[in-house]
This record gives sequence, C-alpha cells and structure tokens, in this order.
Amino acid sequence: MRLRSGVFASSCLLVEALGVALFLRGFFPVPVRSLPRREARGDPPAEPAPPGPAAIPVLFNGMVSNWTKIPPPLFKKVVIVLIDALRDDFVFGSKGKQFMPYTTQVVEKGTSYSFIAEAKPPTVTMPRIKALMTGSIPGFIDVIVNLNSPALLDDNLIWQAKTAGKRIIFYGDDTWVKLFPKHFVEYDGTTSFFVSDFTEVDDNVTRHLDRVLKREDWDLLILHYLGLDHIGHMTGPNSPLVGPKLREMDNILKKIHISLLSKEEASLPNLLVVCGDHGMSETGSHGGSSDGEVHTPLLFISSAFEKRSGPLTQPGFVQQTDLASTLAVGLGLPISRNSVGNLILPVVGGKTMREQLRFVHLNGFQLSRLLQENTPAYEKDPGYEHFKIAEKSHGNWIKLYLEGNNSEILLNLGKKVLKQYLEALKTLSSSLSKQVAQYDVYSMMVGTVIIMEVLLLLLLSLPKALSSQAEFEVSLSPQLFSLLFYLMCLMLCAVHVIVCTSAESSCYFCSMSWLTAVGVMMLISALMCSILSAIAKIFENSRPPLKNPVVSSSSWSEIDVLILAGTIGHVLSLGASSFIEEEHQTWYFLINTLCLVLCQELCRNNFLLKECDPQHSTTVKQNFDSIGEASECKNIDIPAARNSKVGKATSSAEFIKGSDKWISLASPWIILICCRLLRSLNQTGVQWAHRPDFGHWLTSSEQKSELSFLAAVSLLMIFFLVQRRCSLVSKIAMVLGLLGVYSYRAAIGNVIFPWQHASKDISKGITEARFVYVFVLGIVFTGTKDLLKSQVISADSSVKSTGLWEVYSGLVLLAALLFRPHNLPVLVFCLLIQTMMTKYIWRPLKFDAAQITIMHYWFGQAFFYFQGNSNGIATVDVSAGFVGLESYVEIPAIFLTAFATYAGPLLWAIHLLCYLSSEVNRNSAAVGHGCFCYALMRSIPVAIYIVLVTGLRYHLFIWSVFSPKLLYEGVHVFITATICLFFTAMDQNHSHKVQD
Repeated sequence: MRLRSGVFASSCLLVEALGVALFLRGFFPVPVRSLPRREARGDPPAEPAPPGPAAIPVLFNGMVSNWTKIPPPLFKKVVIVLIDALRDDFVFGSKGKQFMPYTTQVVEKGTSYSFIAEAKPPTVTMPRIKALMTGSIPGFIDVIVNLNSPALLDDNLIWQAKTAGKRIIFYGDDTWVKLFPKHFVEYDGTTSFFVSDFTEVDDNVTRHLDRVLKREDWDLLILHYLGLDHIGHMTGPNSPLVGPKLREMDNILKKIHISLLSKEEASLPNLLVVCGDHGMSETGSHGGSSDGEVHTPLLFISSAFEKRSGPLTQPGFVQQTDLASTLAVGLGLPISRNSVGNLILPVVGGKTMREQLRFVHLNGFQLSRLLQENTPAYEKDPGYEHFKIAEKSHGNWIKLYLEGNNSEILLNLGKKVLKQYLEALKTLSSSLSKQVAQYDVYSMMVGTVIIMEVLLLLLLSLPKALSSQAEFEVSLSPQLFSLLFYLMCLMLCAVHVIVCTSAESSCYFCSMSWLTAVGVMMLISALMCSILSAIAKIFENSRPPLKNPVVSSSSWSEIDVLILAGTIGHVLSLGASSFIEEEHQTWYFLINTLCLVLCQELCRNNFLLKECDPQHSTTVKQNFDSIGEASECKNIDIPAARNSKVGKATSSAEFIKGSDKWISLASPWIILICCRLLRSLNQTGVQWAHRPDFGHWLTSSEQKSELSFLAAVSLLMIFFLVQRRCSLVSKIAMVLGLLGVYSYRAAIGNVIFPWQHASKDISKGITEARFVYVFVLGIVFTGTKDLLKSQVISADSSVKSTGLWEVYSGLVLLAALLFRPHNLPVLVFCLLIQTMMTKYIWRPLKFDAAQITIMHYWFGQAFFYFQGNSNGIATVDVSAGFVGLESYVEIPAIFLTAFATYAGPLLWAIHLLCYLSSEVNRNSAAVGHGCFCYALMRSIPVAIYIVLVTGLRYHLFIWSVFSPKLLYEGVHVFITATICLFFTAMDQNHSHKVQD
C-alpha cells in the first residue's frame, strides 16, 4: 500500500495521541485513600490508657472516666463564607484596610484568629473545595475534571455532618452541588464558569441571607461568592472593580457576624469562618504556584475566643487541608479518614488541657492510621514514632490527672505532651503529603512505548517522506502475518496478564476490556514490526558514500545546522525545571538567532555570491522571475507585475538596485525589532512575571484612552494585512467583524469610543460578540466553499489558495475577538512578520518546504509566549471561553479557550498551509513535506519530555513545574493531529499530480 507523507504523518500523530492519552491517565495519579466512605465511621479511639492499674475505668468526682466517644461540638452554628480568589493581601494588606474596614477591625481587635492558608497546586476551584472539605490533597488531574465535577465519594466533612444529622444549607458555586449531591437541605447553585458576570452571581447568594439568618433550622451554612474571581479573570487584581467588590463582601461579613452574635446562647457560641479557595496571580488568573495564587486568608471569628490585645502580629501560616480537621472537631464530628491536615490549635485553645490533648490525640490517631494503610514500613516513619512517644506521655499525664494532681507539674507536663503531639502531627502530615499519590506505572509504560515507537518510525521514514514523490510503499500484509508479529502479541498479552493479576493497586489499562487491551498490544506489535522492516530496508538499500565529498558537505547550510542544533538544545533543556519555567527565553533566543542567520543568507545572495559567482545574476533573475509568474497566476503577497513579459525580461541588476533588495536586507532586522517589542508587552514565565510590563500599563484604568487608540490602530492594521487576498464579500465581512470586535470590547468596558465621555454602563457584550461570530462563520464558510470546489469540481490551484486564505482570515478575526485589547498588537506583528518573511525572505532565498515548516513551527512557539502564555496553568485566559455566551456551555467554552491559548501556533500552522499551497513553482509534494515535518517537530519534544518526566516523577517540582508543562504538551499533540489532518485533506490535488 502506497502512503503519502501527509497521510502517514497524520496517522502517526493519531496513534501518538492515543499513547499520550494513556500516559496522562497513568501519570496523573490516584490520591492515597483509606477505607471507602461507607466504612469510615468506626469507633473513635479512647484516651491513651494510663500505665499500671489505672488502665481500668476509675472514679473521679463521682463519675466514671468515659472519654471513648467523639467529643461534643464546640460551636452551635457554623457559617463558612468562601470568597473565590481571595488573596491574603486583600484582607491583611492595604486593600483590606481600605475596602474591608469591619473585617480588619475584627482581625486586629476582635475575638478572632487569623491565618494565611497555603493551598497546594493546582490552584483551581474544584480541587481546592475537595482539600477544604476532605483534608486531602487532590490529584493534579482534577484540573481537567474541574470543568465537570463528579460527585465526591471520599470521606468528607459534609458527608460526616449529614450522617450526624446536621442540617446544611448552601448557596453559591454549583460545584458544591455536584460534589455533594443530596447533602444539603436547601441550596441554590450558580455557575462558576461564566466569568463576565460580576454582580448577579453574588446577588443570587446574598438574596437568601436575610431569610436564612432569621431561621433556626440549620447547623451549617456555606456561602461561596464568585464575583471577585470573575473580576480577576477579566480585569486582574489591580482593577478598580476589586475595591467595590471587597467592600460588598465586608458588608456581608458584618451582617452575618452581627446576626450570629445576636442569636448566641450561653451554652454554645457560634463560629464564622472566612476563607478563599485560592488566590490570583498578577494577571488575575490562577492554577499555578505563585504566592498570590497559593496564599489565602483564613479567619475564625467567634465570641468563644479571647479578645485581641497588644500589638498586631503577622498572621501565621497553616495548610489549607488543616481546615477540615479543625471544623470536624468544632462540629463534634469524626475527622475525615483521608485527611492529611493538622488541627489548628488556637481554635480550641480555650478548652481545658485534657480536652486539647484529646483533640490532638484523635487527629494523630487518624493520621497514623492513614499512614499504616498506605505505607508498608509505617513503624519506621519518624512521625509514627513521635506519635507513639506522645501517646505514652499522654497516658502518664492522664494518670496524674485522674489522681487529682492539680499542681504546676501537671500543667507543664500537659504543655510538653501537647508540644510532642504537634510535632508528631506535623511530621505525619508531611510524610503523607509526600505520598499523596501512586502512579499507574503500567499505563505510563504502555503509553511511552507507543509514543517512542511512533517517533522512531517517523525518523526512519524521513528520507522517503521528504523525497520528491513524498510517498512510500508500506507493506502491511507481511508484517501482520509474520511470525514475529504473533510472537510479540503473545508476549505482550502474557505480560499484561501477569501485571494485571499481580498488581497491588488499581491500573487503568488493566480495567479496560480484553478486546481493547489486545487491540493496543497488536498496535504496539505492528509498530515494532514496521520499525524493524524500515531498518532492514535501510540496510538493504545502503550504498557506498559519495565520491565527491564537496557535494555531500555542501548539502548542510547554516540554516540546517541551526535547525538541528536548536531542536536538540530545546529538547535537552526540558530536563531542567528552570528552563521549563522560562521556556519562552529558549524560543526567543532561537528565533532571534534564526533572524541573524537569515540576514547572513540575504547578504550572501545579494553581495558575496554576486562577486564570486558569475552565474549569480542569472540565478537571482530566475528567482524573481518565478515570483513574478506566481504573482500573475493568483493574488499572493508579491504584487502582480503589470506585464508578465516585462517582468520576465527585467534584469537581475534592475531588481538588485530596486527597493526590494534593501527591504529584503532590512527584513530580519525589522522582525527582530518586532520581537523585542512583543517581549515588552507581556512578562511571562516565573522569575520575571511579577515585573511591570507594557501590557499592565495599558490595562490600568488611567490608560483607557491609550488602550482604545492602540486597539483601534491594531484592528485597522489587521484588516490591511489580511484583506489583500480575500474576495470582496470577505473584505466587507472582515470590516464589519473588526468593528464588532471593538464594539464588544467597548461594551464590556475595556475600551471607549471617541465620542464617549462619561463612563458607560458595562454589559456582557453578548450581542456584539455574536455579531462578530456571524462574520467569522461567514468568512470560514466562504473559504470552505472554495476549498470544496477546488477538491471536487475544479482543480484550479488559485481557487484553493483563495479558499485557504479566507479560512485563515476567519480564524484571524476570531483571534481578534478572543484576544484582550492589549494583546491585539501580537496579532498585528504576527501578520506583519508572516507577510515580510513570505515576500522578502522565503521566496527570494528559495528555501525548501521542510526548512520553511520548521521556521513556521519556531515562530508559532514563540508567539505562544508572546501572547503572555507560560507553562503554568495560571496564564490560561479562561474568560476567552465565555465571549458571547449567556451561560456556561461546555463544548464551545473549551474550544474557545483552547483556540485563544494556542492561537499563535495555530495561525502559523495555517499560514504554512496557505503558503505551501500558493507556491505553484514548488514540487507538488510540498504540502506533504510540510505536514510530515510539522508532525516530526511536535513528536520529538513530546516523546523525550515524557521519558524525562517519568524519570523525574519524584522530583520536588513535579507538580508545580513538570506536570503543567505535560498538560500543555498533551493538548498541543491533539491540536497538531487536527492540523495535520487538515493538511492531508488539502493535499488531495497534489496526490493526483503525483499519480499523473
């Protein structure tokens, strides 16, 4: 069977995507677990028995010592106010003093305890709610399921409260309703993903407050406010909208606190807990591990606490997982079995020493039991040893206590035991946090084998795939019916049986049906047979080296050396966490170096070769003649010559003396200047992300006029750079669409119109955004119609070229709508660089399709970071997924967010297809070459990175640095597979030419 390069590359990428999906499923592990929830309510441990005869129940003050049950609750009613994306400095910093005066007063002088709770990455809502309510550290894969949260089946505080008969009311983010179905006696959920809603999403929570606070038929009230998080996503933490929102939250907290104080009884006080699920970065997003994202305030406010006095101290640090244990003790509930949190001692500091020791003993017993169930050699763990020592000391203290010893010795011994317990709790929690998950190594290995086989097959197929025919013979029958194939299938199936029957932990690949598993084994075997067959053919067809060494050495140009060195250097850099955090620096360096090499090539062609090579003038003439001919065939970047005969007769000297020569020589330097300006627009990465950049200056409220002017000029430039190759209908649609983009940004308050003086009411811009979507679909539909016409009815390449460019133009319009206004210059420079490189670099220098493809790939990667993206989840602009949507719709939201994130690589990939398809003087297999090289450039870093991540899976920064990068790489593979399928579909005409 004969396969074209594009079809072969697309097939390989689809198989690789399967391997990546399997690896991701195995790599993002299942968190450590204790017993199932239904078995979690066992008898609590008794107090440590005192040594000697006192181990039996004794009389004290006429009563039997009976401390074998869960202690009674410390608070009658508990209200949890969770303010989404509440950073610690919003309460404890200058913003708190300015916009939250009541809360600040309670923190500084009231009956409260304040802490800074540290959240573990990923800092997104659903995993943080799990951490708050279970005390466990959720798996990193919860970033993915955050969009569609399934019911939480682990032991958790909400389930324990419901089982104990507590009446729970919830209002706010509907993630809680999905995680805890049928747990609330009353609830009203609001969607958390419609980020352009700042007001109604909170009003829907507050409207229930007055009615609920007057009632007595509840024990636990949970309120989750989303408005602050939405403001952060849309406008950032320094937005003028943040202050009024904090003031609104302060008034709500004041109302709740006063109501709880007025209804308190003498027996039990009430408790108000104020916390955030995560913070926000300097750009307003979250998901990463910066201080602004992981540090959130945690306030406990109750009349049971002593009133603060003396100088104000900085809040202490606790773990976010500590809240579950603390609230369980406060509500008189068992601590969740999977919790790795510690009791926050000041909250129970007002109780007697015996009660405090009882609380920390329960916490230590729960942690030690979780350690036993997840660690075979738990007895050697330092935390377990410390706990046993503290437990023994606790027994001695109880003996003295029951003997009626009330001396200072008893108090000092109690403090010593308490300190021992706290040290043991800290060590146990640390040990369990390090064992937060177990990797599914078998699934990882199967996925890795598939990925490496695909990469090896692509590398072995490189010579034939890039040949002039761009196709090769693939003989499947001998491989599928060979003895080696069946032996490999049998061996792999045997390994599968052994692993799945002996595995101690659950394995995703083992849970698949046998038919699916055998299919994967056959796929691996077929790939291996294909690799061995390709190697055999290489040895069979091997020839002696060429006699002329000059010819062989001259085939490697400076561009080729740079491409090889850059690819190898980038892949090797992925083994270091610092290079991953600052990967944008690698790509900036590579494209800058590429521009310098291109400048050298242009100088050589225009000056050196002219002096050394007498035939140079003829070569240059032929190059520019072909450009003139191409421009006459169809409307491309080179202006059409007025007369083809005149254009063909133009001498090389006239061309060299013309303005094109100097523009061509200046092009690399102009591109370097553009790239330098783009670097100043968005600071990204980790080390320098906090530094102010031009984008921050533009998005501040004082510079709205400047931002409006820049956005208007950028949209105008986009039109002029795109419209030249569009039909008249598409040009009109593009003008109206770009006007709609500006109107949308004006409607949501990002920019203003020149005639707009007073501040206009901010809306969601639904109508304006949908107006733009109509023109995006219209332009894409027009282009698709031309493509279908070229594929089915006419073989005219000009129709196909026009159709591709109109599809590209529609995607540019969509990117203009989804990009934030300060990022529109990124789109302008993208189009400008593409135009300059097409007209003044690629065509005059006559690079082959492989070199041009790799240049497109490099610039696509650089523009990914020019947009402000990084390898951290926090830089994903979630707000782009809700442009034009009235409510959260999963598929459109995911598509729009992915497109906005990967717009740079996507636009450069589609431009590559437009360019290769428009070059009539190129080999008809150019598109196939481009598709193959693009697939290879994506496969090399993914395969190597997966091997590196497997080896570094116990690295200190595996969750904060390596895992987010792995998610980005995985998504990029799926996007590249889609792009290559589009390349293959557009390569049909070329296949006909080859066959002819």
